[in-house]
Parts: sequence; C-alpha cells; structure tokens
Amino acid sequence: QVQLVESGGGLVQAGGSLRLSCAASGRTFSSYTMAWFRQAPGKYRDVVAEVESNGYIYYTDSVKGRFTISRDNAKNTVDLQMNSLKPEDTAVYYCSAGSGRGTYFSPRYWGQGTQVTVSS
Repeated sequence: QVQLVESGGGLVQAGGSLRLSCAASGRTFSSYTMAWFRQAPGKYRDVVAEVESNGYIYYTDSVKGRFTISRDNAKNTVDLQMNSLKPEDTAVYYCSAGSGRGTYFSPRYWGQGTQVTVSS
C-alpha cells in the first residue's frame, strides 16, 4: 500500500513558476513509476510527466522544456518543477504511483490532488 500526499499548488501569474511535491509512504516506493497528471474542468485527467525507477523520464509534449520531474528514493518524494507557466496549465495536479510508460502508464495509487491556477 502506498499513500501519496501532494503539496505546492497555488495561484501564479503567467510566466511564473511553481514546484509541486509528492510525499509517499510505503517501503516499495522505489519500485514504482511515479507520475504527475492534471485535470482541468470538463477535461480528462492526462499524464504530464513520469519518472521510472530506472530514471527514464517522459514528458507530454505541451510541457517539454518548461517542466522538470525528479524523484528522491531515499526521501520517498517526487517533485514537479513548473516554469514559464501558462493559463492553459491551470488544473488540479495529481501524483500517481504505478507502472508502464507514456500513455501506457497504468496508475495504481493516487494522491488527493493540488490546485494550480495560472492567471493571464
């Protein structure tokens, strides 16, 4: 069993930065692929970035060059550094633990979500 708790969301102006953090409980954290998803009102929940246990990283095209995902297996955390934020990045961001890669990622555990709002 893995429990995930996100933090770091908030309100920021376009062009600004935010850093999201996800703290995980459980002794098997290092074996999971960790991912960040987001869901805007009226839209599907989509993957933003993933980091596998072997260090492989995936980003969806819309955030490449702006977002950076990182994990610390010693601390059981996964972070998402978000720079050059745009209004279209506004969404609830969710941390997830699971397996698979890219659009084939299969989530097993979810956090409760944290709101990110980017004003124009």
